[in-house]
Amino acid sequence: MALANFIDRAATAASQVLADFHLCDFKAALEKQVVAVAFDSQAASCAEGQATLDLTVRLLARLYPVLAILPLDMAASSQAQALERLAKSINPKISIRRSGKYATVCVAAGAVHPSLRCPTFFMGSQGWAAKLSRTDPVGSGSSLLPYGAGAASCFAAANVFRTVFASQLTGAELDENIDLSLCTYNKSNAGDSSPLNFPVDLGETHLVGLGAIGHGSLWALARQSGLSGRLHVVDHEAIELSNLQRYVLAGQAEVGLSKAALATHALRSTALEVEAHPMKWAEYVARRGDWVFDRVGVALDTAADRLAVQGALPRWIANAWTQEQDLGISRHGFDHGQACLCCMYMPTGKSKDEHQLVAEELGMPEAHEEVKTLLQTNTGVPNEFVARVATAMAVPFEPLAAFVGQPLRSFYQQVICGGLVFQLSDGSRLLRTVVPMAFQSALAGIMLAADLVKHSAGFPMSPTTSTRVNLLRPLGSHLHDPKAKDSSGRCICSDEDFVAAYRLKYGCAVEQLSNWSA
Repeated sequence: MALANFIDRAATAASQVLADFHLCDFKAALEKQVVAVAFDSQAASCAEGQATLDLTVRLLARLYPVLAILPLDMAASSQAQALERLAKSINPKISIRRSGKYATVCVAAGAVHPSLRCPTFFMGSQGWAAKLSRTDPVGSGSSLLPYGAGAASCFAAANVFRTVFASQLTGAELDENIDLSLCTYNKSNAGDSSPLNFPVDLGETHLVGLGAIGHGSLWALARQSGLSGRLHVVDHEAIELSNLQRYVLAGQAEVGLSKAALATHALRSTALEVEAHPMKWAEYVARRGDWVFDRVGVALDTAADRLAVQGALPRWIANAWTQEQDLGISRHGFDHGQACLCCMYMPTGKSKDEHQLVAEELGMPEAHEEVKTLLQTNTGVPNEFVARVATAMAVPFEPLAAFVGQPLRSFYQQVICGGLVFQLSDGSRLLRTVVPMAFQSALAGIMLAADLVKHSAGFPMSPTTSTRVNLLRPLGSHLHDPKAKDSSGRCICSDEDFVAAYRLKYGCAVEQLSNWSA
C-alpha cells in the first residue's frame, strides 16, 4: 500500500478546505481508510452504471491508497478486473482488496445492498438525473447518457471525503438523498421528459482549456452516444505528474503527453472530427483567420484568459469554473441584453502582473523585478536565488538544490505548484491560487459538456444564468444564480463597435434563448 506519487498536490487541495491542516495527519488519515466500491450486475451491465463505476474509481484512486473492489454477484466480476487495472494505472502502488471486511466507507452502485458495517452511499442515475441515497439502492438507468451517471460519482466521492474528514469540515453534513437533473438542474427529475437517446451534431464547437475541468468534459463527451460534428480542442500545455491529482483521464502513462493529443485519443471512439491545437487561444485565433466561433466551451483558469475568449466574439459561450466555495457553469450570448462572459469577470481594480504573483508565491515579493527578468529571459535560476527562496519559505535548501539552473517557470511549477515546499513545511506553506479537489473539477467539466450538448441539440437554455454547486456541503435548494449585465457601461457588450462587429459576423441570427423554471 502506498499513497500516490502526486499526493502532495492532492494534499494542497485538501489543505484549502480543511481546518487545522497538517500534512502528516492528512496522510495518516488517508492510510487508515479502506474505501469500498460495491456493485452488482445491474450496474455493471448497463452504460450508465459502467460510467458511474469508471469515474468513481478514477476519483477515489487519486486520493485513497486502499480500495476494496467488490462485485456483488458473479456477473459483475469481469468489471472488477477492469476497475482494478484502471486504479493501478493512476496509482501503481494502490492496494486493491476483494473483501469489504475492514471497509471504513463504501459507495455502492446497482440494486443490491452490500452487507458492510460502515457508512454507505448508494449512487446511480436515470438519464440526465444523478441519484444518491444513504439508505437504499438507487440503480442505474438504461440510457446511453453519461451526465447523471458522472455527476453521481462526483456526489459520492464528495460525500466520502466529507465522511473521512468530518471533524475538519465545519458544517459539512452529508447528503441524505440527491435526485438532480443535469438537463434542467431541478432537484427532482420527476416528470422530466428530456430526450435520453438522441443524435447530436455539435456543428463546429471549441473546447478551450484541457486541464481538470476540460478532462471532466472530455470524459463525458467520450461516452455520449450519437455525437458528430467538428470539435476543436485548444491547450498549449503538456500533462505533468502533479496534474494527476485531478485530471480524471490521465494516469502515469500520460505524464508528458500533450493535453491536446490526449483529448484526441480520448474521443477516438466517437464520430467526432477532433482537431487538436496545442497552443494558446490567442495564437490559435491569430492562425485561424476565420473568427467565426459558433459555440465555445471555456474551461480556463484565469479571468484574463476568459476575457480573451469573449473578445473574439463567439456566438455562444458556456463557461465552467471551480473556486473556493463552489463550482459551476454560466451561459452567454452577446447581443441579447444579458451578461456576456466579460460581465462576470470585469476587473474592478489594478490586477497584479505574473511576475508579482510569482514573487509573492516564492515568499519574496520585494524581488518581483528580478523575478520578472528571469521569466522574460527564461534564464535558469542561480544557486543564490534558490537559497533565498529556501530561507523565505523556512525550508531546507538541499531538497531545492536539484532545481538550480532550471528556468524559473519550471522551478515554480515543481517546487511550489508541485507541492515540494508544501511537503517540506508540513502543509504550512499554501498556494494562494485555488487548487480544487478532483470531484469538484470533474463535476464542473461534466456540467460544461452537458450544456454544450444541450445547446447543440436545440434544448431550451437558461439565459445567461449561472448554476452553482458546493460539493463540500449538502446540495443546496437554489442552484441558479442569474447574472445581470454589467451596469457600469465598461464591458465590451455595451460598446457599439463590438456589438456592430458581432452583428456583422453573425448577421441577423442573434441568439434567442428561452427561460426554464429554476
